[in-house]
Formats: sequence, structure tokens, C-alpha cells
Amino acid sequence: MEAAGPATVPPVKIGFLGGSFDPVHFGHLAAARLAREQCRLDRVVLLPAASSPSKARDIAPPAASAGDRLDMVRAAAGGEDWLEVSDHELRRGGVSYAIESARHFRASCPDDRLFWIIGSDLLGKLSLWRGIDELARLVEFVVLHRPGHAPEVAADGGIPGLRLYPCAGDLPRISSSELRARLCEGRPVEAFVPQGVFALIRERGLYRRAAAGGDTG
Repeated sequence: MEAAGPATVPPVKIGFLGGSFDPVHFGHLAAARLAREQCRLDRVVLLPAASSPSKARDIAPPAASAGDRLDMVRAAAGGEDWLEVSDHELRRGGVSYAIESARHFRASCPDDRLFWIIGSDLLGKLSLWRGIDELARLVEFVVLHRPGHAPEVAADGGIPGLRLYPCAGDLPRISSSELRARLCEGRPVEAFVPQGVFALIRERGLYRRAAAGGDTG
């Protein structure tokens, strides 16, 4: 009788959710949780951007510093063993392009399955992303239906090998720009952010004079 060969270990499934997180809120955490549950991800990495490509032309930088945003994301992720935080894009600086981060994580996790989590509002713009053909080979895309956007997910025939996984669920209608506006006006935000995040905002006096405009992530 031949001895059984070594058991095949399935690849680890890692999701990445990027954004300015200025500030991070329950909507971000709900998106990470929805992607994890529906795509059966082993873990999700929150990836604060130094500067998002869609905001690269904005005059104003993120309202909170990179260090403050990183601390808030770490506070939000605390207590969840499946949720991690990476400061890779903040340390790299400059505009945070997905392709550059995907190359980094693919090199460090060559045998894992990598999933880039995006909103359905970005689906039609994927063909414009830097290095999208290479990115489509490196990662798979989890597409979250956002309120106000059509839930259908269709592959773009112009992107070879693009792999899309639709996720539909109830996501809170929260945006970081709305929270900054509320904080500027002295209105409460405790219902929209984790307790640890609110404590940092209050202790450091964040967003008291921040512009209400800017990103909506």
C-alpha cells in the first residue's frame, strides 16, 4: 500500500481595502466584513493611502496627517483577529497606485490569493487604472454594491483575465467628508465611528478646522 502524499494546503485568501480613511468609519468596517463573509477571505488588510490617485490633483491634502489616519485605522481594527492594517503606502509616500501595492504584496505572498476590494462606482473606471492588465493578473476584484449605483457586475472585455466577485449587502450610508463636516460644525459623530477612533479625534482635536470638501471614502 502506497503512503499517502502530503495534504494539499489551500492558498490563503487575503483582501485589501484601501482608502484615505480620513477618518475611518463604520462603513469601511462593514465593507471589509461583507467582503470577508461573502468571499470567505481569511483576513482583510486595511491599506491607508498616502494620496489616492483620484485625489492626486486636489489642492488640499488629507485633513488628518498620515500618522493620525494610521492610528485611527489601527484603533478601528483592534479586537478583530481577521482584520489587519498595513502602513506600506504611507511609508512609500506619493500617489498610492494599486498596481505598485499589488506588486509588493504579491512578492511577499507569492502563493496566496489576493483580492482588491472596490466599490461598484469604480468598476466602470478600471480600464483607466495604471497597469490594469498586470493588476488583473496579480489580484482578483471584490466589487461591493454601493447605494445609488447599479449592483450588476460585468467583466470589461478590454481587460484580459479580469476576475470579478460581486458582493451585495446593507452598507451604511456614511462618508468621511460628511463626518469631517459634522466635526467642523461641532455635531456628534459617535454613532458613525468606533469608540477608539472617536477618542483619538477628540484627544487630538482633529477636523476642527478641516475643510468639509474632499474625498468621500
